[in-house]
Amino acid sequence: VQLQASGGGLVQAGGSLRLSCAASERTFSSYVMGWFRQAPGKEREFVAGISGSGRSTYYADSVKGRFTISRDNAKNTVYLQMNSLKPEDTAVYYCAARYSSGTYYYRTYDYPYWGQGTLVTVSS
Repeated sequence: VQLQASGGGLVQAGGSLRLSCAASERTFSSYVMGWFRQAPGKEREFVAGISGSGRSTYYADSVKGRFTISRDNAKNTVYLQMNSLKPEDTAVYYCAARYSSGTYYYRTYDYPYWGQGTLVTVSS
């Protein structure tokens, strides 16, 4: 599976961005998708995940209520809508995929497929 993330950029605190991740896989609905982020000098951390059907979503506590993950299986794309952005959200954001009928995967090693990352910078 090849993943291509896009949508990052520079935004002021309180602003919004929407990230997209396009997948090459035709059986996209068979993949659990996740978003992770990595700030400078820090480990990569889980942000949000979504089941293959899109019916189940889950979030890190730090973004709950501000970020929304969704997917369009007809377009082989997963999205991350980020609202009320804070400077501490500054990071490179990665999308990831796992072939699974399950739902809750939070760890980087749960996902064998990764996109190249897109930089989000939130200014104060």
